[in-house]
Amino acid sequence: MDNAVKLIECPRDAMQGWRAFIPTQQKINYINSLLQVGFDTIDFGSFVSPKAIPQMADTKEVIEHLELGNTKTKLLAIIANERGAKEAAEYDVITYLGFPFSISPTFQQRNTNSTIEESLQRVEAIQSVCIQHSKTLVVYLSMAFGNPYGDTYNEDILLHWADALVQRDIKIISLADTIGIATPEQIKTACATLIQKYASIEIGVHLHSSAHNRKEKLNAAFNAGCLRFDGALKGIGGCPMAQDKLVGNMDTLYLIEYFKQKNVTGKLNEEALQKSIAIANEIFI
Repeated sequence: MDNAVKLIECPRDAMQGWRAFIPTQQKINYINSLLQVGFDTIDFGSFVSPKAIPQMADTKEVIEHLELGNTKTKLLAIIANERGAKEAAEYDVITYLGFPFSISPTFQQRNTNSTIEESLQRVEAIQSVCIQHSKTLVVYLSMAFGNPYGDTYNEDILLHWADALVQRDIKIISLADTIGIATPEQIKTACATLIQKYASIEIGVHLHSSAHNRKEKLNAAFNAGCLRFDGALKGIGGCPMAQDKLVGNMDTLYLIEYFKQKNVTGKLNEEALQKSIAIANEIFI
């Protein structure tokens, strides 16, 4: 199906801010179940400082026990610097490295302890690592629709940094509604603008949303031509570096039902999905 959407399931985003440490074996069981559902990609873990994100300190142990022999689903790991990229790149089973690049100076400092300009240099270094190890770099444009810090935001700023990334040969850019403040009109305009301007670049969305406006946000992105969508089962998640009050991820079950109605989903394993839901219900209580 040429117009099939790519569903990216993000257990890493759901787990990273969870207060109680999730046992490693439970993470392994959960991700192994998700690998059988039929998602395009699983954002499964991160190679970042355990002091910054303690919940992800066991990513290396988790990856050693993932069952990848009977799945077409690809793995994505989040990294915050060149060191993390080099660590992640050593694993052949990882296809994508994801880097959070914020267009909010305050959030970039909070999230990766760097200025935007320094982060652009990191993108160059990480891209070099990816090329050397046959990985694909996914850049998340964090705070892509505004921020809670009072940092200046407008579409020109968004386009400026998107241009900078494209000039560095980034092939996948995901617009992140990091704290759920984007309006449908903002999403539609941003997606349409980038998709039209960068025909050869894959533009996705990582939308945080509550139930009351998720349909409008999805409509906006999909109608603008977006075919790459991040979600998390149960709508759990949010960046712990953002602020105290977080809006959760787009609920994957809602994404699945929404795109089924549009007839643009690939085939999913319903039995594996139900098993994954059951494990999620055990973890996120």
